[in-house]
Amino acid sequence: MSPRHFSRLSLCAAAIGALAVAAFSAGPSRAAEEAVVIPPPAIDVQAADGIQTAVIAGGCFWGVQGVYQHTAGVLNAVSGYSGGSKMTANYTMIGTGTTGHAESVEIKYDPKKISYGKILQIFFSVVHDPTQLNRQGPDVGTQYRSAIFTANDEQKKVAEAYIAQLNAAKVYKKPIVTKVGPLQAFFAAEDYHQDYLTLHPTQPYIVFNDIPKIENLKKIFAENYIEKPTLVSSAKATN
Repeated sequence: MSPRHFSRLSLCAAAIGALAVAAFSAGPSRAAEEAVVIPPPAIDVQAADGIQTAVIAGGCFWGVQGVYQHTAGVLNAVSGYSGGSKMTANYTMIGTGTTGHAESVEIKYDPKKISYGKILQIFFSVVHDPTQLNRQGPDVGTQYRSAIFTANDEQKKVAEAYIAQLNAAKVYKKPIVTKVGPLQAFFAAEDYHQDYLTLHPTQPYIVFNDIPKIENLKKIFAENYIEKPTLVSSAKATN
């Protein structure tokens, strides 16, 4: 366990400890970042044959991954790092905030079952607060920034248009700070980060910050929600 991993756990446990666990047993109703009901994107990526990829960053990847593992049409959601070099793509170095990396999630999806635009709508609605600069909830630093790493020009066009649409509609109290940029590379995180939400559902950080995201997905995007998560461990076993 890295020093930063221990710090995140101990900080959260000290702050909310037994209260958070009690809240979980009663069914948590809110996250550090509240969900916002937003309109779908006015333009979307055209559906294509074959598996497609989206890479996004919205704070700690545990919760981001967990949301998309409960999203229909997602074939695999992997926690990892984007924005920096392969040499610094490890949890200890990411924690310094100097690597250029953001904690990210690579989403492999079936475009016949879910669109890129719907993935972004979920991202901006229930995954995180896109108006927070270089932080999400208790996590602070550029590694927790809001970002969309686009795989092609069409994704870039849709992402930028959607941000402009949401800003114009004033669905948030502050402007969106999400950065849109080309995907240079994605590096999978260490194995102990994968499927973290499912494996540690009563861990205080998960209870307070991430379980409510799953509840909000189920409530706001009921037609896209699946009860059984699509886990990285399952994907590995079938490949």
